[in-house]
Amino acid sequence: MIRVCSTATHTVPMRLRMPFRYGIATLTELPHLFVQTQVEVDGQVVTGVAADGLAPKWFTKQPQTSLAQDTAELLDVVAAACRFAERAAPAATVFALWQAIYAGQAAWGQAKGYPPLLWGFGVSLIERTLIDAWCRATGVPFAQAVRTNTLGIRLDAIHPDLQGYAPSAFLSAQPLRSIRVRHTVGLSDPITDAEIAEAERLDDGLPHSLEANIRTYGLTHFKIKLSGDGDQDLARLIALAQTIERLCPTFAFTLDGNEQYHAVETFRAAWLAIVQTPQLQNFLRHLLFVEQPLHRDVALSENTGAALHAWPDRPPMIIDESDGELTSVRLAGQCGYVGTSHKNCKGVFKGIANACWLRHTGGLLSGEDLCNVGPVALLQDLAVVATLGIEHVERNGHHYLRGLSMYPSTLQHQVVVQHADIYRWHGQNFATLTVSDGVVDVGTVVNAPFGYNLDLELAI
Repeated sequence: MIRVCSTATHTVPMRLRMPFRYGIATLTELPHLFVQTQVEVDGQVVTGVAADGLAPKWFTKQPQTSLAQDTAELLDVVAAACRFAERAAPAATVFALWQAIYAGQAAWGQAKGYPPLLWGFGVSLIERTLIDAWCRATGVPFAQAVRTNTLGIRLDAIHPDLQGYAPSAFLSAQPLRSIRVRHTVGLSDPITDAEIAEAERLDDGLPHSLEANIRTYGLTHFKIKLSGDGDQDLARLIALAQTIERLCPTFAFTLDGNEQYHAVETFRAAWLAIVQTPQLQNFLRHLLFVEQPLHRDVALSENTGAALHAWPDRPPMIIDESDGELTSVRLAGQCGYVGTSHKNCKGVFKGIANACWLRHTGGLLSGEDLCNVGPVALLQDLAVVATLGIEHVERNGHHYLRGLSMYPSTLQHQVVVQHADIYRWHGQNFATLTVSDGVVDVGTVVNAPFGYNLDLELAI
């Protein structure tokens, strides 16, 4: 049996080393939230921890709200999920307890007028603490707990056509031990060193431009943001293509539409201009997929589905922000999308079920990022990505944030010791992610109970 005894939250302020422009928002700072849950597992009380950045203008893309209002809503849904967790009756499995908390939060969130992506975020944090506590209490790493299904996952409770299947039917026998980094190029990120004004140059020991990042980390995979401005996007894609093709013998990339298009016809016209540009012909051969080009208000509508099916040579597209409900990926498939993204902030059990359903139907699951950083959020997300077998993942917290420099040095040193394959000590005295030949090694992440193996009293 498993039950929640108590919950607690704590935030750490984080300032970005450079602005991150994505869609309608430009991020310069954000709170990083820790959730700590005391959980009783078969009579043993253990602590489960989860964390995430409170990123504005993603869970709700409302231009009229302030960043403070967005943060208040994010804290509201987390507080509600904590209350539902504390009130929930003991359950036989982690999955069953998650279902009860999810149902309570769903009814509450709908009554408040919150969209599923927003209220679901609160549940996802509690869910991660439950998984963490379970793995620590049982001494079983997350990947093994998923494959042996000690978590009690019922795939058919999310996707009915998976009745009779366990996760192990769709996952490889072992989790990945290394994952390729897909580097995001934000809308305001400099492409070359030469274009950075002297007053804007960073002197913090980490690469600044795309050019410098490729040389420093050996990058081969990229995620390129689109602004929705056709001329501007074309010019930037040409410049990016020239730099990437010059520096990378082999490469692949994705495009992120960031919901900038409000009709298929608008995106189709923009896409036609891109594919007809001579300077991009070779570059486009390396495209993997386009992520969420259409605004969530229209992305899964009947009209959109009809328009996508009427566009036979459309690029492969996945949803991201539209993946708010447990059924979203199935609706996306009906509309003509090839899959969805996994982010822990959208739910771990949901991500596992989606991975299994997409393998069952021949679809695609990508790994994406909300500027994830350690020592918990990044490592737990990588643990799930490795378990699901996602071979490359957007991973940019190490780029926009200066490693783990916002934490006490004692914690940073502990991270470098316990997770020496994924973190290293930088010459300017902070712990930073180790990326070599475009790859991060995640062996210690996979071996840990759920991502991290640390004394987090130093952080929270």
